[in-house]
Amino acid sequence: MVPEKKSGDNQVSRRSFLRNGALAAAGFMIVPRHVLGRGYTAPSDRLRVAGVGVGGKGFSDLTGFAEGPADIAFLCDVDTRRAADAVKRFPKAKFYTDFREMFEKEHKNFDAVSVSTPDHQHAVAAMGAMQLNKHVYVQKPLTHDIYEARMLTQGAKRHKVVSQMGNQGASGDGVRQLMEWYNAGIIGDVHTVYCWTDRPVWPQGIPWPTGKTEVPKELNWDLWLGTAPKKDYVDNLVPFNWRGWWDYGTGAIGDMGCHIIEPPFRVLGLGYPTSVECSVGSVYVGEFTRGYFPESCPPSSHVIMKFPGKNGKEVTLHWMDGGIQPERPEELGPNEVMGDGGNGAIFIGTKGKMMCGTYGKDPKLLPTSRMEKVKVPQTIARVPEGHYVQWVNAAIAGYDSKLNKTISSPFDIAGPLTETILMANLAIRSFDIRKPKASGKGYDYPGRYIKLLWDGANMKITNFDEANQFVKRTYRDGWSLGV
Repeated sequence: MVPEKKSGDNQVSRRSFLRNGALAAAGFMIVPRHVLGRGYTAPSDRLRVAGVGVGGKGFSDLTGFAEGPADIAFLCDVDTRRAADAVKRFPKAKFYTDFREMFEKEHKNFDAVSVSTPDHQHAVAAMGAMQLNKHVYVQKPLTHDIYEARMLTQGAKRHKVVSQMGNQGASGDGVRQLMEWYNAGIIGDVHTVYCWTDRPVWPQGIPWPTGKTEVPKELNWDLWLGTAPKKDYVDNLVPFNWRGWWDYGTGAIGDMGCHIIEPPFRVLGLGYPTSVECSVGSVYVGEFTRGYFPESCPPSSHVIMKFPGKNGKEVTLHWMDGGIQPERPEELGPNEVMGDGGNGAIFIGTKGKMMCGTYGKDPKLLPTSRMEKVKVPQTIARVPEGHYVQWVNAAIAGYDSKLNKTISSPFDIAGPLTETILMANLAIRSFDIRKPKASGKGYDYPGRYIKLLWDGANMKITNFDEANQFVKRTYRDGWSLGV
């Protein structure tokens, strides 16, 4: 049975576990195999992983690591119901409810940390692990805020840890095939990209529930809230629908953008966008009365971002969610599926077009008849071991290893990609900024129907300062990134 944490155990000194971690790092030594004897597996040959958030996707992540030379040493989850499968699958792993306590007490006994919590807890758990010099694997999106993504990107380099974001398509063959076509000049210079998803598949554009509900005994609600503002527990938030609330999730683009925007981001070598604008779907609560639910992500959106392209040429990227899709390319047959149906990306170049589904899967040149005629040599190495084992092997080899130099989604790639995705949310959230009219009747919405100009290096909107409140949020007392 999974032990339940007592509420009095929640407050663990961050300073204490960081201090102890530094002492542990100073005294750690890898024992050579020949000292231990024939047949003994040296500590350096296997990766000891601690999981933070081990239900759902977290459980499948741990299972993926275990397919390689990794031992799941510790499990941590605030909800013992969600943790049950992981506890059963990894019976030797010690269980904790508070990752801070696990870090303080067990830092000598694990080498790496997997983070698969709700979005609002990614950064604090990952940064805490890196500050203990632990390698990190973090589910997508890397963080909840742009500032957090920048800090994790810098932190991975500063602490010299092997990092990987959980966008598995980054290790797939599809994105590599797209890169080879593009690098060979098959579709010329890409100037426009369309990305779309049928998400959200959870409620959005709704008011926060009213009334107070009893917290399930298996859930430590205070720890689940973590960095987010203190609120009473409500039904239908845990374990999945938190994605539609800004305090915890990052909406449809946060869920799927790292899978769908990653191919064009990598193929075209995109960096920070220079501008972003959006339109969003609305819920009407009466005749000509638009609902105002700023705590909830909208039911649909269309975001347009501009990027500096190659040779000074601009690239325009469209993001569409809530089932909105771009116009079908003329080169695509009437009965051919666009993307993978509900999701996909289309690249429009000066000499042709190409498309793919989620994760960059099933890449195609358009018209698809070109697939039989166009052949380019393979120039980019594939990842036969897969996304999870790739990280395990690189972590064992170390930060300065050749394996780490070829890892698919390290934070220096995943961080800027996540910042791009969160730039879209910055525009979407700015849509709901409102101010009382001078007349005292009604509101003005100064963030609507404008283009936001972005200074990526300084993480700042330069023409609408109110939008910058969404670059970095304020954590609840007791929580900090420690930077």
